[in-house]
Amino acid sequence: MTRVAGSPMMAATAICGREALPRPSAPKRRRRLTVLFRAVLYALRGGFLVRPLVIALVLGAAGMMFSEAEETVPALGAWVPLVLFPSHADPQVAQVILSGIATSIMTVVSIVFAILLMTITLASMQFSPRILVSFVRDRTTQWTLGIFLGTFSYCMAALPAARALPVPFSPVATVAGAMLLALLCVGWLIFFIHHISQAISVNHIVDRIAGETERVIDELMPYPRRPVWRAEAAVPRGLVPGAMARRVPVASPASGYIRFVDTERLLAVAKAARLQVQVTRRVGHFVSEGVPLLTVSRGDRLDGAVQAALLSTFDVGPARTLQQDVEFGVIQIVDIALRAISPAVNDPSTAITCLDQLGRIMIRWIGREEPAGVLFDPPHVPRVTIPWIDVDGLLETAFEQIRHYAQSDLPVSLRLLRTLQDIAVTTEDAEIRRRLLARADQVMVACRGRLDEVALRRLVDRLTNLHAIVEAGG
Repeated sequence: MTRVAGSPMMAATAICGREALPRPSAPKRRRRLTVLFRAVLYALRGGFLVRPLVIALVLGAAGMMFSEAEETVPALGAWVPLVLFPSHADPQVAQVILSGIATSIMTVVSIVFAILLMTITLASMQFSPRILVSFVRDRTTQWTLGIFLGTFSYCMAALPAARALPVPFSPVATVAGAMLLALLCVGWLIFFIHHISQAISVNHIVDRIAGETERVIDELMPYPRRPVWRAEAAVPRGLVPGAMARRVPVASPASGYIRFVDTERLLAVAKAARLQVQVTRRVGHFVSEGVPLLTVSRGDRLDGAVQAALLSTFDVGPARTLQQDVEFGVIQIVDIALRAISPAVNDPSTAITCLDQLGRIMIRWIGREEPAGVLFDPPHVPRVTIPWIDVDGLLETAFEQIRHYAQSDLPVSLRLLRTLQDIAVTTEDAEIRRRLLARADQVMVACRGRLDEVALRRLVDRLTNLHAIVEAGG
């Protein structure tokens, strides 16, 4: 299969109806396993319960096996100093220590995570409910819950080994391990409190969202932008809009947001069925059940198995995610900025922080080649057209609402102009610079009549600098 430079490798959902398609080759099977593995990794990273559950099961199994091994090899307990465990022969002491650690750990877990949920609720009300996703995906929080629950599981699994009948046995080494885990929990609790105090800071929240968005850009757009920027990609013959009337629509089987598209698998299915496929909605858009998700060129080649295979390359869910959706990361930061400049909050410093991070994302985006909108296989034979958000669309999402609501806010408007200037400095594309200048002119037009002459002069000075940069770049 020929791969277009810049096309992303995406995670895949379960493939239905494969028996009707040509038998996949070994490289294709390996590629499916690869994307499936990446999907599992994404779920593991984002699942709040997966990592803690794994840690709890591992430590619980360790407590059970360690106690059994100590009973089989009594010499293991001889390594424990008498200072830590004076009575090596009294099982009641081991029972008291294990039960005491387990009880105290569960009490700490209940209190800490009750406070955490309250903190997250307040943060979502103050900033944006969409930031709950980043809190759930926080690895430190997941490890904290896993270590606490794992210590509890370790103690409960080792507790039955400490018995008085029929033969007295005290798992000394196992109890020493529980004591070490308890000390680890105390230190981790201090670290977690420090982490949460930073995590609810708006600077850290916005920085974390921007970092995740940059990782999506790196995966979706791995190649540097070419010197010549094209406003519109040429549409190959056979995929022109005039041919839409002759195309057969394939309806979405469920309602939700398109979270990712496995473009490589979609291209392979289209080639195997000898179809030309045109995706009608891009990642991040909402599609209702029954609405065409894509169209194909030949209805006589579209049987049930091929249709199921085409639809299986799309992940449609109730909420947007940061798998391929760069715009979703931008929207989260914009939401925080809009709440900050609202009259009820009136916090321009937070809005300025958001603008700085939006500029960081736009610089990374503009410096990369956009994803291929037309995929070919074999070369010069168009198989799939898929829409992606472009520079103008992302600029609109990032800055238009902030520009509109910050018309009477001088600090935010000044930082908006500086952000556009920073983006212009980092690109050599004259067309992109002119588009940035046009948005800067809109900022100036919106502020006229809302600010006094002194404030307008400061805006004019900054706008003049941007004009100079654009003119110097040609």
